Amino acid sequence: MRREFITLLGGAAAAWPLAARAQQPDLVRRLGILISGAETDPEMQARVATIRQRLDSLGWSEGRNLRIDIRFAEADPGRHVSLARALVALRPDAIIAYSTPIASALRRESSTIPIVFVNVSDPIGSGLVASLARPNSNVTGLMLYEEGITGKWLAMLKEIAPQLTRAALIANPKSTPFDYFVRSAKAAASSLGVEVVPSPIENVADIEQVITSLAQSPNGGLVVLPDSTSIQHRDLVVALAARHRLPAVYAFRFWVAAGGLMSYGTEILEQYREAASYVDRILRGARPAELPVQAPTKYETVLNLKTAKSLGLEVPPSLLVRADEVIE
Repeated sequence: MRREFITLLGGAAAAWPLAARAQQPDLVRRLGILISGAETDPEMQARVATIRQRLDSLGWSEGRNLRIDIRFAEADPGRHVSLARALVALRPDAIIAYSTPIASALRRESSTIPIVFVNVSDPIGSGLVASLARPNSNVTGLMLYEEGITGKWLAMLKEIAPQLTRAALIANPKSTPFDYFVRSAKAAASSLGVEVVPSPIENVADIEQVITSLAQSPNGGLVVLPDSTSIQHRDLVVALAARHRLPAVYAFRFWVAAGGLMSYGTEILEQYREAASYVDRILRGARPAELPVQAPTKYETVLNLKTAKSLGLEVPPSLLVRADEVIE
C-alpha cells in the first residue's frame, strides 16, 4: 500500500510541472518596425497590416506571444537616427527596417539585434551585407530591385513616348540610394537616345521646381524613383506631370491607381509577407547571417489608359500586351 502511495505521489510530482507549464502564458517576443513613411498614409498602413496578418498565420499573435513596436519617420530622413536608437533601446528580438537609410541607421545602432530589411535596392553597395548568399552579419532581407531596373523604366518611357530625349530621375538622396539608380540609368540611356537628368529633391518646393523646369523644354519625361519623399507627395507629383503633360513611369502600382501613367516594379506587399516569414524563422532560432538576401523574382506592369489618352499618347500593343493590369 505504501509502495503504491509513493508511486502515485511520484507520478503526480512528475506530472505537476507539465501541467503548470501548460497553464503558463506563452513567452512574449518583441518585434520592432521602423517605417520611413507617414502613419496616416494608407500605403504604410497596408504594409503594417500585411506583416501582422502573415505573422498571425505563422502563430505569432499580438496580446498572446508577440508585442510589436512601430515607429514612423513621417518621410523625414532627419528622424532616422533618433528613431533607430530609440527602437534598439527597447531590445526587441528582431526589427523590420523599411528603406536603405533606416536599415543603415539600425545597423549602426546594433550589431546583434536581427534586422530584416525591405525596400532596399543595393544592400551590398550600401554596406548592409557582405554578400546576398551569406550576409554574414545581423542583417538580411529582401531586395526591392535589381540594378537593371532603371534601364527598364527608361525603355518603357521611350516605348510609350518615342520622341523622348530627356528623362529626369526624381528622388530624395537622403532616403534612397540615388547614385545607384543614376549609374544604372546612364548605362542604359545612350542606347535609347535619352539624356538622363539627375534631379534630387527633398521637399515640395524641390518637386515643383524640378518638374516645372523639365517641362520648359520639349520631349521630356519623368522616372520617379522609390523613396519616401516622393511617395509622401505622390498626389502632387502626379498632378504636376498631368499639368505639364509629361509622361512618367513610377516604381509602384499605387502611383498608377492615383492617376500616374504607368509603373513597373515588384509587388510590394509580397515583400512584407516575406519579411514577416523571415522574422518567424528568426524568432524560432534562425540566424540572419545564414538567411540569404532574397532577390525579386516577380515584377508587375500597370498602365493607366485614361492618363495616356489625356497626355495624347498611344499605348503601343507591345506594352499593352505585357501589362499585368490596365486601369481604364
